[in-house]
This record gives sequence, C-alpha cells and structure tokens, in this order.
Amino acid sequence: FIDEIDAVGRKRGSGLGGGHDEKEQTLNQLLVEMDGFTHSEGVIVLAATNRPDILDPALLRPGRFDRQIHVGRPDVKGREEILKVHAKDKKLDASVNLKTVARSTAGFTGADLSNLLNEAAILAARANRPVLTMEDMNEALMKITAGPAKKSRVQTRKDLKETAVHEAGHAVAMYNLPTHDPVRQITIVPRGQSLGATWYLPKDDSANLTRNEMYEQIVSLLGGRVAEALFLGDVSVGASNDIDRATKLAKDMVARYGMCEKLGTVSYLDGGEVFIGRDYQTTKSYSEKVAGTIDDEIRALIDRAYEQCKQILTDNSDKLHKVVDFLLEKETMTGEQFEAIMQGREVGDASATSMFDGFEDGTEDPKTTEE
Repeated sequence: FIDEIDAVGRKRGSGLGGGHDEKEQTLNQLLVEMDGFTHSEGVIVLAATNRPDILDPALLRPGRFDRQIHVGRPDVKGREEILKVHAKDKKLDASVNLKTVARSTAGFTGADLSNLLNEAAILAARANRPVLTMEDMNEALMKITAGPAKKSRVQTRKDLKETAVHEAGHAVAMYNLPTHDPVRQITIVPRGQSLGATWYLPKDDSANLTRNEMYEQIVSLLGGRVAEALFLGDVSVGASNDIDRATKLAKDMVARYGMCEKLGTVSYLDGGEVFIGRDYQTTKSYSEKVAGTIDDEIRALIDRAYEQCKQILTDNSDKLHKVVDFLLEKETMTGEQFEAIMQGREVGDASATSMFDGFEDGTEDPKTTEE
C-alpha cells in the first residue's frame, strides 16, 4: 500500500530538471516494477491520494492502477455510524443525540467527526463535567468551523460596532433572499482569524447549485461591505475574504458554468496541457477579446449584486440597527432571535438555541460568512 501516491506519481515533465529529477526516476522505476518482465504472484498494489488529477497518466493505464475507487464524504447515515464508533470510549449525557449531530455535520469526514468528539471531550474535562453535553458539542462544532473563541481579546467600541454592522449586513441580506439558507447564529466574538461570524444552514444536503442560488450567495457575501459603506460611511479590510469568494463565484458563473448570456453556454477554463508535460506559465484557450468580455461580465455581475444588496439593506435599515444593538449588548444572537427582529416580534419571545437545534427533521449543514 502506497499512501499519498501523488508525492512520487505526479505528472512527468512538470519539474525544471527534465527527466533526471529523482522524483521522475522513482516514478519510472515504480512503473517498471508494477508491470516489468518479472511476474509477482499474490501481490496486489494499492495506493491512495487526494489529488488524482495530478497523477501521471501512465500510472492509471491497464495493468497498473486500472481500478479507481472514489471514497467520498459520508452521508448522514454514515456520519451517525462513525460518531457511534468514536463515542464508544466517551460518556455522553442523555441529551446528546448523535443522529442530530450527524444531520448537522454534512460534509464532515470521519476525521472531522472524530475531532468534533475529541474537542467536546476536552471542553467537558475543562469544565469538570463527567459527561459530554450538547453544549460541549455545540461549542466544539463552532470551534472547528470558525476557530476557538477569543473572548480575552481586547476590542474598542469602534471595532465592535464595525463588526456588528458587518455581520448584521450579511444576516439581513440572507434573510431577504428567496433561495438563501436561513441564518442560524450571529456573533461578534472573535474566533480564529475572524472578528465575527454569521452561520447559515442549507435546507438539504444537495450540492447542486442553480444560477439564482449562486447569484444570491454573491449578494449575501457583499452584505458586510455594503453595510459598512451605508451605515459607517467607510469600509474596512474585514470584507476581503467575502470579496474573494464573491469574485470567484462570479468568475465560475461566467467562465466555467456558461451562465452568462453574452458569452453563451461555453466554458472558458484557464490552463491545460502543453507539449510534453506541463508548463509553469498560465495559458488561455481564448482570445484577448473574450478575456476582456469575461472581465466585463464578472464586474457587471458583482455590480448588480452590490446594488441589489444595497437596496435590501436600505429598505431594512431599522431592523439592521436593532440587530446591531442586540449584538453590541449580548455579543451572540441565535437564529430565532434574529428572525424575531426581522418579523417585528419581541426578541424575548425567542428561545436561545444551540447550533444543533432544528435538525430533527432535516439534514442541514452549518456554514459561515466571516469577517
């Protein structure tokens, strides 16, 4: 069994040393051993990699690694079974429902689920609790997805307000977009490298996005920057990650998925094979005129999303300010509390729930938009 086969099985011709690289000589010898002149009885060669796209084609030819098995991320039933395995040596409180945890962790691998339980166990031990509770699981999930809370970090009132306005902008935009997933939690407690985060929950496990869904993701990603510009009169670097993600989505819509009327149903992907191996330089399979059109369409898509987000936040400015005031006072707001404000109800009528509540009949997966 050869783990991480891409370390020696990368496409030949990708280095600067030609065919004399030690890595390429190792690959050549491996190929000879696998189908050389000598025949080995009872020997089966297995290998694993997370990057099958960069393997040398010679490795995948018949007689070598001719059978490829894709090991994907587990589904909800698989996650539940994996959680049961890792929970065998841990004492769980009666309130812990592994099926609920499984439904709330779509996209997690077995290692991620093991890490989730280990983090929860550490939190329980620090609190001198003999058993793991759902509160431990909730904090462990947030720690894994957004990083550890840094409550000791000193922030000025100005910084806190900027973060609150930024996150409220994301949340209010999400709430007013028909296809967007509902907001689950908003916080201005620093976690990892972010000053705050807004968690939202997909309605199901589907990984197939439509054009409207992708566009509305762009609108929501711009919510933080638009809110800063509208209500603070200035913008910060906190939206840099949001802008990167929005730009990538727009580029994919235009150049990868053929979702642009001007360019039509054509994919314009950068890069590709060159004669003998691969080149370090980026190549384009389209003209400069098309490249200019792609840039124009990406910019137009972002500008349209920005204006729509601006209109949403302007129309809901009073509710956004209420969300900001709540965050400045409480630091964290649950999805139910947020919905109460957006629906004009008293926040006190909403219960303070954890990230796992609401999964009893669904398969949602927490995602975040961070500043």
